[in-house]
Amino acid sequence: MHVFVTGATGWIGSATVGELHAAGHTVVGLARSAAAAAALEAGGVGVARGDLDDPDSLRRAAEPADAVVHLANKHDWAHPEENDRADRAAIAAMAAILAGTDRPLVVVDGFSGLAADRPILETDVDPRGNEHHGVPDVRTIVVRFAPTVHGAGDWGFVTFLAEAARRTGVSAYLGAGTTPWSAVHRSDAARLIRLAVEGAPADARLHAVAEESITTRTIAETLGRSLGLPVVPVDDAGHFGFVGGFLGLNLSASSAHTRESLGWHPTGPSLVDDILAGAYHR
Repeated sequence: MHVFVTGATGWIGSATVGELHAAGHTVVGLARSAAAAAALEAGGVGVARGDLDDPDSLRRAAEPADAVVHLANKHDWAHPEENDRADRAAIAAMAAILAGTDRPLVVVDGFSGLAADRPILETDVDPRGNEHHGVPDVRTIVVRFAPTVHGAGDWGFVTFLAEAARRTGVSAYLGAGTTPWSAVHRSDAARLIRLAVEGAPADARLHAVAEESITTRTIAETLGRSLGLPVVPVDDAGHFGFVGGFLGLNLSASSAHTRESLGWHPTGPSLVDDILAGAYHR
C-alpha cells in the first residue's frame, strides 16, 4: 500500500513509519522543513512538503495514497482551541480526497472525559464529537492512545512528571494517587496503527492500551526510585505544570475488543520497566 503519514517525524509517527516500511508498504511523510525532509529521506521514506495549515498540500499528498494516517498535531498546550481547529481542518482536507472510496483515514485521540469510574471501552462514544466519526463516505478509524505512550525518547506526560520531579526535588502524586491511567509502549502503538491501516473497518474505535490501569502513585513511586528522589503527596495540581490537570482524570481503558478484532498483542516493556531502565533520565 501507498500510505501518507502526517507527523511522520514525531515520537509515535517515526515508529509508525518504520513499522509500515518494514511491512513492505510505501510510505510518504509530511515534512514542514528541510531538516524533516532529510530525516525522512535518510530512512527511505518519501517526502511531501507541506503543513497542517496548508490544506492544499494535504490534499495533494492524500490524492495518490491508498491510506492516510494523521498523527500530526500542533501540541500547543496553551491554546487547545487552536490545536482542535487545525486538526479538524486538516482532517477535512484529507477526507475530501478519500470520500467515496474504501481508502482508510486513521486519526488519533485520547481518553479524557470518556468515563469517570471504570475502564473506558471501545464502545464508549466521545460526547464532544472530537473523534471525527461520521465524515461522509470516508472509512474513518480512530485509534485512542493511552496517556503514557512510553519508551526512550518519550516527550509526553511521564516526561513532564519526571521534569516536575527534577525541578522540585520530589516525585509527587496528586491527592491519594489512586487515579488510574493506562499505558502502551511506542512499538506496540505503532504496530496497532499498521494493523488499523491494513484491516480495520470503517468507524472502528481502537485502543492502544497494553496496561489497563496503573495508579498515578505507582508512576510517582517508580520515578522516585529511578531518579533517586523522595516520593510525596501534594494537593496542588499546579505543582506539575499543565499535566497536573490530567492527574485527577480516570484514563484507564480496556483494549480487549481491539486485541480480538485485529489480533494485536502488545509485546513491549511495561511502563514501570521503562522508567526503571532509565527511559526518563535526561
